[in-house]
Amino acid sequence: MCLSIPAKVESINEEMATVSVGGTEYEASLQMVDDVKVGDYVLLHTGFAIQKISEEEAIETLKVYEEFDDFNKKLDEEEKESGQRIV
Repeated sequence: MCLSIPAKVESINEEMATVSVGGTEYEASLQMVDDVKVGDYVLLHTGFAIQKISEEEAIETLKVYEEFDDFNKKLDEEEKESGQRIV
């Protein structure tokens, strides 16, 4: 399974971009996508922008990731309280 994360393009220098995810910046190769501009959103996977996406798609996907993270934290808390490992 591959996991990519939505990232906003902050700056571009030739075939490399600085992108941000939740305030953290990463370097991303733009070799696999065309017509990317500052302000666009891309899916970032292992240092490569693999697809352009709309801002709406990016925001919705990040919400789902946040909900998943909250759910995992809740499971961790329940596990600590019960002293059992939840699988």
